[in-house]
Amino acid sequence: MRVAVYPGTFDPITNGHLDIIRRAIGIFDRVIVGVAADNYKETLFSLEERVKLVKAVTRDWPMVTVKAFSGLLVDFAHQEGAVAIVRGLRAVSDFEYEFQMSIMNKKLAGDLETVFLMTATEYSFISSSIIRQAASLGGCIRGLVPPEVERALLQRYGFL
Repeated sequence: MRVAVYPGTFDPITNGHLDIIRRAIGIFDRVIVGVAADNYKETLFSLEERVKLVKAVTRDWPMVTVKAFSGLLVDFAHQEGAVAIVRGLRAVSDFEYEFQMSIMNKKLAGDLETVFLMTATEYSFISSSIIRQAASLGGCIRGLVPPEVERALLQRYGFL
């Protein structure tokens, strides 16, 4: 069984993230969405809330498992029996950082491959931080995030 880990903060999960998960399902037998506890960022949603939202929006995909993790990604991947780490790229600007991370992960765990998937064009401008910013100001985020996430954001910012 070919298992991949798709790690991220997912604060919140967007339709761009779901596009990557959907396509990773076509390549791997099982995809574990690893929600990072150690992200060195101030998050809007707690780790538990982020895991709950990711589980809610991937519930119809039985080959997807959602788990929180902390520590080194490669350790988590090994623990889960993964052979690959999936990363999404929106633009060329993402590539340099992701390339550096993949080289470091390869140094730490030579048996793990990193698979880069380009986000679909319609999602290439979406980032969780842009979604949070728009939602905080009452902007329309419909179609950029799943309805469950839209509702959670509107509630968090006091628009519901």
